[in-house]
Amino acid sequence: MRWKLKTAAVITPLILGACTATDLPVSFSARDAGFATVEARTSKAIGKRTVWAQSQAETVAASKQVRAMVQGKTISAETAVQVALLNNKGLQASYAQIGLSAAEAWQQSTPENPVVSIGLLGIGAPEVGLYRALESMIAVNLLDARTRKQRIAAAEAEFQHAQMQAVSDTLALANETREAWINAVAAFEAVGYLKRAAVTTDAAAELAQQLGKTGALNKAAQAREQAFNAEMAGQLAQARLDAQLAKEQLTRLMGLWGQDVAYYVPDALPRVPNTVSSHKGIERLALANRVDLEVARLGLAATAKAYGLTDATRTLTDLEVIAGAEIEREEEDGEVETSISPQVEFEFVIPIFDSGKARMRKAELSYLQAANVLAERAVNVRSEARAAATAYRSSHQIARHYSDVVLPLRRTLDEEALLSNNGMITSTFDLLNDAREKIGSQLEAANAKREFWLASAGLTAAIYGGGSGGGGAGGETQIAAGGGAGH
Repeated sequence: MRWKLKTAAVITPLILGACTATDLPVSFSARDAGFATVEARTSKAIGKRTVWAQSQAETVAASKQVRAMVQGKTISAETAVQVALLNNKGLQASYAQIGLSAAEAWQQSTPENPVVSIGLLGIGAPEVGLYRALESMIAVNLLDARTRKQRIAAAEAEFQHAQMQAVSDTLALANETREAWINAVAAFEAVGYLKRAAVTTDAAAELAQQLGKTGALNKAAQAREQAFNAEMAGQLAQARLDAQLAKEQLTRLMGLWGQDVAYYVPDALPRVPNTVSSHKGIERLALANRVDLEVARLGLAATAKAYGLTDATRTLTDLEVIAGAEIEREEEDGEVETSISPQVEFEFVIPIFDSGKARMRKAELSYLQAANVLAERAVNVRSEARAAATAYRSSHQIARHYSDVVLPLRRTLDEEALLSNNGMITSTFDLLNDAREKIGSQLEAANAKREFWLASAGLTAAIYGGGSGGGGAGGETQIAAGGGAGH
């Protein structure tokens, strides 16, 4: 009877796997790995705080803060942005990507587990002339140890990319929320103007009807006033719908539901300031601070790290060593004979068909692609910064033109028309027509004011990122709550 026992040497492969383990430059295993960078960059850009809720208790705590800020209150643009950063679930999903990247880098830093195989041969065979063997093998991939440094570097680059992408997502949400607040308030301001216009058209229609009964006004003139009144009613209904939809957009961005949606926005946007900064040097600031530009840089770095890993495995993608000893014990005629023979096996892929050239070409083109993306981003950043500064200055001039020139002239016309009407120089219909034209100028002035605040908001997006490009995205000037009870 013979027994054959084959075991692998465990110590050798484990040492081979562990000898290249390195300490990571950051603590990827931390629960909030990398989120401090997101908090710091967000605070620097827009002065707001954000949280990464990773438990039910943290989610509940954030919800309580949000409820205290909005429930039953008229909120400012700054409050709306802060609520969105605390409560938007899409942003929380973006933050989770940081954790996923950190976990991947942590995973790459650990040696690959050895593969253990155990087999027993000869089970159930007859006792006579038995040959049984117990085999135990441990295999480890040597290439894992050789390429771990490159893989860790690539994973770290991806981790930094995820951090900056989370910052970009945070700034984008803040920008979008600020714009939604501006649009909602402007929509309710337009409703206010149209409601006053509707009162005027109602009066004109009623007067036309009464004069028609006396025969002082023909049917065509009566129909003209009635048609204008009906059109104004339709415009007012559309404006109310637009205002409600704009507020719902703001509600979605803030992540509110249930009782938390019982909040209000002001009736009107704040006044346009008398003077604004020229914002010289905005291109330099944008190139130094734009998060999306840094994301492109990190994307290029990650591609370069991946290129290095591809080069390291160009011709050999898998190499395993199986080291051990074969112990054979044979018993025959009462005599026992034991023999030991060491054993080492190598397993690897022979690069007959795939020499790695195609993978290297793909890596080279990926790097070239990332470099061109970065170059294009730099060009666009400078252009967007110039456009934002131009839009800010020009929209301020337009808004001030309406508030300083157009509206005062309309007030003068209104006052003079009223005096002429009292002196029986002009007709009542002329007076009502002047009032309607004044409402039209007020609506245009309100729209110019809205465009200014959007352009003002776009300056931070131009400098730090998170906007849609050009001159109408982001958030620079803090906008206080306007007057009125709100909606």
